[in-house]
Amino acid sequence: MGTAKKKDRFADSAAKIKPPFEIDPTMLFYSPQENVDAFEHPRIAPYLRWIAQKWQPPTDGPRLALIIPCTKSKPYPTSREHRSINRALLRAGWVPDGTGKPPEALYSTLDSGDDPRLLDSGAMFRNGIALDRIVISEPLALVPYTHVYTWQNGPSPASAYDDPGLFESRGTSVSPWRDDHTATQNASGKWTWGPAEREAYVQAHNTLVGFIHETLARVSHHYTAIGAWTSPGLTHRSFLINSAQRRAEGLPMSRRGASGPVTLRGVCDLAPGIVDIMPTVGQLEQARSDLAIRLEHEGRKHSAGTVRAVYARGDGHDTPLGLPELLDHLTAWLDKQSRLDKQSKLDKQSTSVG
Repeated sequence: MGTAKKKDRFADSAAKIKPPFEIDPTMLFYSPQENVDAFEHPRIAPYLRWIAQKWQPPTDGPRLALIIPCTKSKPYPTSREHRSINRALLRAGWVPDGTGKPPEALYSTLDSGDDPRLLDSGAMFRNGIALDRIVISEPLALVPYTHVYTWQNGPSPASAYDDPGLFESRGTSVSPWRDDHTATQNASGKWTWGPAEREAYVQAHNTLVGFIHETLARVSHHYTAIGAWTSPGLTHRSFLINSAQRRAEGLPMSRRGASGPVTLRGVCDLAPGIVDIMPTVGQLEQARSDLAIRLEHEGRKHSAGTVRAVYARGDGHDTPLGLPELLDHLTAWLDKQSRLDKQSKLDKQSTSVG
């Protein structure tokens, strides 16, 4: 199978970055160990300090926050998953403020008939309420949508990196060129993590949880509610959930590293209830049922196996999070939070008059 070299993966990583943005060849993090190293990277370390300690959302009027996953395609809004999420938000009446227009070259990533506003990174507004989209990322913790293209008068680090290094199930999240590499490879070429990878995974995971918690705890008072749209079973979800939800969803409570079991923690362990995590297990089951009905109505195959396959691919949106059947639950959550905010303002006015 040969000796793997980091440079052999560069072309694949570079292709994930859409012009005029370019990959930073020093920001390729293919394993848990490289994620741990990333926290000291000269472009990432200052960013993490900024997001945890200095970033502030605007304070003009009521706001909601929505955390959505990072994507292999960058900048994130060019991905099929983000375009499907943003399309659902537009259809629900959320309109970007026009301050986040992308470089002209990025419009070529849109499909025919796509609304150019799908790539607008500005805050979205509906009926006087602002919606701030925030991307959950390894190794950048959180990336406000307003900074997916630029940061501190230059290109954002969020549009210059590749990090598939915290996804063991893919069988490629390893760095066999490292001295601390302990993964093993089977005859098909797929890798299984060893103790060094598992221990570094927990270190990277819990470090990112710390940055995410510090950020959200500091800015949460600016928001009526913070929601997260993350896939069950994946690391983004693991960053956020508490131990009870981790157990209920079958996510590991710990990983066995070189020196024994190491406990995983989530943001909601540190700040219970700070984030509403979606979709729920019930919403996922409902979406699969609704998808089967849609496939039948569209005259497509709708056997149980076909539904599972279409669901896994998000029916062309990369992941289930882009399915319209699921996104209905997201827009319903935003509707509910908007009504609660309106009612809260009416209650305050009534109390003031009284």
